[in-house]
Amino acid sequence: MVTHDRYFLDNVANEIIELDRGKLYRYKGNYAYFLEKKSDREEMLKTEISKARHLLKKELEWMRKQPRARGTKAKYRIDAYYELEEKASVNLKRDRLELDIKESRQGGKVLELHHVSKSYGSAKMVDDFSYVFKKKDRIGIVGKNGVGKSTFLDLLTGASKSDTGEIIPGVTTKVGYFTQEVEDLNPNHRVIEEVKEIAEFITLADGSSVSASKFLDTFLFPPEKQYNIIEKLSGGEKKRLQLLKVLVRNPNFLVLDEPTNDFDIDTLNVGRLS
Repeated sequence: MVTHDRYFLDNVANEIIELDRGKLYRYKGNYAYFLEKKSDREEMLKTEISKARHLLKKELEWMRKQPRARGTKAKYRIDAYYELEEKASVNLKRDRLELDIKESRQGGKVLELHHVSKSYGSAKMVDDFSYVFKKKDRIGIVGKNGVGKSTFLDLLTGASKSDTGEIIPGVTTKVGYFTQEVEDLNPNHRVIEEVKEIAEFITLADGSSVSASKFLDTFLFPPEKQYNIIEKLSGGEKKRLQLLKVLVRNPNFLVLDEPTNDFDIDTLNVGRLS
């Protein structure tokens, strides 16, 4: 199966095989069991690496004396040193997706809806809805497929017009809309070209600036991937790039339509937006 749905894996998988740093590990259980045992394995590995690095310091002093001609015993110790060095050099660092982008200034008025309605034929998606959005609001919209969640978000962002009522954004409100589609990506562009079209440098929350290339690196697009053609990216990579394009414009009113649907599991596990 191919899926990014961790809950689906929990319910259907009874064996998981992990490929990590060139080695295969087998886990007899569901995804939750895999996470638990993987964590245990990595904690044991951390302990082994820590011991290896401590011992390596002692062995390094011995190696610097260059005991090359001390017979079989010395040769065995030299071979053991290189094995120790390999174990001590294992890098357990995991990529993290962290953004700390400067927000556009937000005034007192964010967004107001007054008696808004929207229908498609006989299907009424929104019916006489009023609401005043305030600063720091975090609102989730929940409902079954087809009840009009995306339609409602399109109304909020101006992507669609209401049949009746008023939608009044604040003067300083700057909308960032992350949709379920990736049509705003040019499939013939390289990854870095897509970002540089918006900005060569990106301002962070502390006022400092980073290049488009460095910014992509923090968003799990290392230099070797930045010149890949967008058409050849995986679905999860395209969604990540799409989200980056939304955030790089420094919105202060962020609208996300099912943002976790197509992200890869590693991104879902480590992602943190500041």
